[in-house]
Amino acid sequence: MSGKLAQEIRQTKPFGSLEEEAFLNLGRTYQVLQEKATEVLKRYQLSATQYNMLRILRGAGPEGLTCSQATERMLTPDPDVTRLLDRMESRGLIARERSKEDRRVVITRITAEGLALAADLDGPVAELLAKMIGRLGEERLKQFIEILEALREGEAS
Repeated sequence: MSGKLAQEIRQTKPFGSLEEEAFLNLGRTYQVLQEKATEVLKRYQLSATQYNMLRILRGAGPEGLTCSQATERMLTPDPDVTRLLDRMESRGLIARERSKEDRRVVITRITAEGLALAADLDGPVAELLAKMIGRLGEERLKQFIEILEALREGEAS
């Protein structure tokens, strides 16, 4: 069962360790899944980061979020969230306004157009995830999630 990655990347020498092979497999798998997601999102003129932000703002509800709150929730934080939000605002997907309590704070909210786009994407994204990841089956997916969470817990130590 193993050894597929070595073939895919045309590696002729053995990996330095099982940990190295696992790490590289994780990276390669993420890249393949990301490419498939990008294909779906491209049809809607969205990047993966913009889609992530739409989901975050939809989840935040009408209260919206500050730029720093939104950044904290991103899967892969964007170093230039302000420009990301600028592009999304110019498309009418989000709206920003200064807080009445503290004029230094800018609140970002998803617009009706952004909500509609996110809703339009729900089906195609769910379909992609079911096709790419769901085929593992419920039990294996639960185990996979536990493994991934255990790997992230290791970063704290």
